[in-house]
Amino acid sequence: MSGRRWAGAAFAGALLAAAPAAVAAPTPGADPPPLTQTRQDVQRNGCLKPSDRPADAPSWSQRALRPEEAWSLSRGAGVTVAVVGSGVDAGSPALAGRLQLGPRLYGTGDAGRDCVGHGTFAAGLVAGRSTVDGGASGLAPDARVLAVAVTDDAGSTTPDLLASGIRAAVDKGARVVAVVVPVPGASDALSEAVTYAAAHGSLVIAPVAPDARGGSSAAVFPASYPGVLAVASTGPGGPAGGTLDGRVDLAAPGEGVTGTGPGGGLFTASGPGCATAYVAGTAALVLGLRPDLTPEQLVRRLETTAYRPGTRLPDAAVGYGTVDPVAAVTASWPAAAHQTAAAADPVVVTPGPDRSGTWRALAVAAGSAGVMVLVGFGGLTVRLGRRRGGV
Repeated sequence: MSGRRWAGAAFAGALLAAAPAAVAAPTPGADPPPLTQTRQDVQRNGCLKPSDRPADAPSWSQRALRPEEAWSLSRGAGVTVAVVGSGVDAGSPALAGRLQLGPRLYGTGDAGRDCVGHGTFAAGLVAGRSTVDGGASGLAPDARVLAVAVTDDAGSTTPDLLASGIRAAVDKGARVVAVVVPVPGASDALSEAVTYAAAHGSLVIAPVAPDARGGSSAAVFPASYPGVLAVASTGPGGPAGGTLDGRVDLAAPGEGVTGTGPGGGLFTASGPGCATAYVAGTAALVLGLRPDLTPEQLVRRLETTAYRPGTRLPDAAVGYGTVDPVAAVTASWPAAAHQTAAAADPVVVTPGPDRSGTWRALAVAAGSAGVMVLVGFGGLTVRLGRRRGGV
């Protein structure tokens, strides 16, 4: 088995004294506002108001992932990542010059309007830049973000709308399609859209649950379809929300994450939707270096370079581990990149630098930020089974 082992529940339990001074816990009372727009919020107060907190520092999760260590090889240039969700604020300073508007398939206005803020937040995690110093605040700062809006002002959508959104993203050249709003129902159109994406060389990435789940055992889509990379969320203390019926492909930081919202400013959000954005950003880094990869090969690369949970793979809570942008770009490549491996027997990939100690230290420092809820789509979990191809 390759990759670094991840400490699981002990992730935040040790090395408090080792936490670097530069990564201090947030000042009490100074936390940015949460993205918690519900239908009732929209009806009473209208769309999300800009935050008065400047986006002056990267999230704890950005510091833990350390994508800058991979930027000498790839910053995601030449890769389009579609964010299929509530839209992306066209006036977002963090995405200036890198945002392309696709269609709005539901709701008011165009894809550059984001009433709940969910899509803008996710896009910032993929490719945002700081409005204070111009530095990167997303994993793949040179990638292009394609906004595809498929929800109404409260963030609601349908399987068929998601299907249309995926197809539109693929037709506009997106190699990575981040569907950040899962739905509880399946449809033939959605299943066919996932197949369409794979046939055109695009990888669909989706959360294993909504960003506000309450314990339901129902599956969500499109993550439950074969061919979709299903992503769970982790926090400073480990996997968020316990196991998700053992059907997760990858995990990424998603709890207590800070990032940009509509109109600029800093917000806090939590959930698998945030984690999905981080995995999409990592995929963009890999494709920026190796644009020849098929979706199956890209999935294998992300899985075999992830932080391992130290359990039988796939792990019930984190799948093949927590995504590692640095190792995904810098680890040695197998001699035959097209070789296929069984899902239960990962291809051996030389590990990148071991940063598990940094993860633990950063997690402890950030733990006091707490866990905030993102968009209230209801409580769901997921069942996913599928074959994987490989690098």
